[in-house]
Amino acid sequence: MAAASPARRLPLAVIVIAGCVIAAVTFGARASLGLFTLPMTLDMGWSRESYGLAMAIQNLVWGFAQPVAGGLADRFGTARVLAVGAVIYAAGLAGMAFAPDEGMLILTAGLMMGVGIGTASFAIVMAAFGRAVPPEKRSFIFGIATAASSLGQFVFAPLGQAFIQSFGWQMALVYLAALIVLVIPLTIALTGKSETMEGGADMRFMQALSRAWGHGSYRLLVIGFFVCGFHLAFVTVHMPAYLIQCGLSPEVGSWSIAIIGLFNLVGSLLAGWLGGKLPRQYLLATIYFSRAVITAIFLIVPISEVTAYTYAAALGMIWLATVPLTAGLVALFFGARYLGMLYGVAFLSHQVGGFLGVWLGGLVYDATGSYALIWYLGILLGLFSAAIHLPIREQSAPHFAAAPA
Repeated sequence: MAAASPARRLPLAVIVIAGCVIAAVTFGARASLGLFTLPMTLDMGWSRESYGLAMAIQNLVWGFAQPVAGGLADRFGTARVLAVGAVIYAAGLAGMAFAPDEGMLILTAGLMMGVGIGTASFAIVMAAFGRAVPPEKRSFIFGIATAASSLGQFVFAPLGQAFIQSFGWQMALVYLAALIVLVIPLTIALTGKSETMEGGADMRFMQALSRAWGHGSYRLLVIGFFVCGFHLAFVTVHMPAYLIQCGLSPEVGSWSIAIIGLFNLVGSLLAGWLGGKLPRQYLLATIYFSRAVITAIFLIVPISEVTAYTYAAALGMIWLATVPLTAGLVALFFGARYLGMLYGVAFLSHQVGGFLGVWLGGLVYDATGSYALIWYLGILLGLFSAAIHLPIREQSAPHFAAAPA
């Protein structure tokens, strides 16, 4: 049993509300960046691949920062990590607004924002929740945190578009940076760090990672999470531009992203609830298979506002539903002591997938004038991920004192 952390002395409702607001704002601002693809590239004369590369690097750096940030939060406290991350995140957004060339875009939107999001994202918030919440409630609380992120996406997609139309894309980015800064005081509610678990060893980073990687189910989970990142990053960054290419207005693109976030409010809560009642590996396999099927249908039917919004709603139900289930399995395998770090490693795989989804989307579009090949690749990867989740077993890993999650 983990010793109570300082954060747990606050009422659980206060911790959850503060964490959910942080998750909503930090994820929502990131989810709106696809709206800037066309105005930035047209105004600055950059290729779509250049913008896609900056976003891809952001995803990759975010992924590498995540396990490091998770380990620091486990050892030194969540509030400090979140606050520092928010400052870096806001600086990256503001710098992106005035980047004079592609190199500076990569530095600000890619490297700085990648580090900032990795240290101020909902993954760090969920690690704090995992320490504060009883094991039997973790999957559901993880679902609440994920739903809050989706609410942020729903709010920030039309808000970002309204900022762009009212103030121009540069000031829109500055306003987003200001909103990130405003969440810093909320990090106080998440003060606390992991305590050594009774009966469990206090292992170093590489020792814990080595033992975790020896658990076969964890390896499959990490590999499958790669596909989730590929899907999410490609759709978030390139779907608005794809819909414009199909003859629809920019507002349809922004509202499609918003609808994904809205419906994932339900999907994330449902996934978190079901994760406490059904085998999580089978739920994950169903989610990935469903993504492949609904995307195939979307590509077959004629593109219109109705089909775009219908696809967004269907995709939204399973958009971030993988997150509470994946985090729940990591907590089950290894307990809450190393949740920030070991979920962060899984998230690194997710972000490598995100890097390829964003970058290949821009590369293939510039080479062929179409996103078709990436849509088809996403379908195949969804089927692959569904298959490799089936052998996962819900059992604690050896050498870890893991409480049931």
